[in-house]
Amino acid sequence: MTGLQFPLSGSTLVTGPSNAGKTRTTAAALNAWLDSEGTEGVVVLDFAPELERDGTILGGRLDRFTTVPEAVWLGRIDASAPRAESETAEQAVALARDNARRAEQQLDALPETPRAVFVNDATIPFQHDSVAVSRLTGYCEKADVAVLNAFDSDELGVDNPVSRAERDALDRLRHWADRTVDLS
Repeated sequence: MTGLQFPLSGSTLVTGPSNAGKTRTTAAALNAWLDSEGTEGVVVLDFAPELERDGTILGGRLDRFTTVPEAVWLGRIDASAPRAESETAEQAVALARDNARRAEQQLDALPETPRAVFVNDATIPFQHDSVAVSRLTGYCEKADVAVLNAFDSDELGVDNPVSRAERDALDRLRHWADRTVDLS
C-alpha cells in the first residue's frame, strides 16, 4: 500500500489549480516507487516554474517536497510562467516558446528505456505547441508507470494563445492517461 489514491501502474495524470497539491502528490508517488522499486530506470522531468505572486508561490519544483536521488535521471528546465510574467500576449508566447525550446533539449537527452517516469508541470513545454505533447506521452508509454501533473484552472486566463495551447495539451494528456486524479 502506497498511501496514494491511485496505483503505481500505467499512466496517471494529476490535475488541479495552483497550490492544490499536484507537485506534492507527484513527489509522494516518486517516493513510493523508489521505496518499492529503487532508482533503476527512474526518470524525472521537472518543468515547473517558481514565481511568487501576491505572496504565494505559483508552481514549484519537485525538490520542494522530496530529494531526487543522484541515481535518478533528472531533466529540469529554468522555466518561465508565461502568463504571470508577461504584460502582453506576445510576451507570453515568447516565454512559452523559450520553455518549449528548453524542454525539447531535455526530451532529446532522455534515457532509452525508462521503467518509471514522473513529470512535474507537464503542460509547460506545450503552452506554445500542444501537438508536441505526443512526444512526451510516447516516451511515457515505454515505462511501467508514468505519473504526470498539470495545471487545470481558469485563474490565469482562458482567452490567450498560451492558455489555449495549454488547455489543448491538457486535453491530450487526459485522453492519453489511464486515469486522472483531479485535486480541484
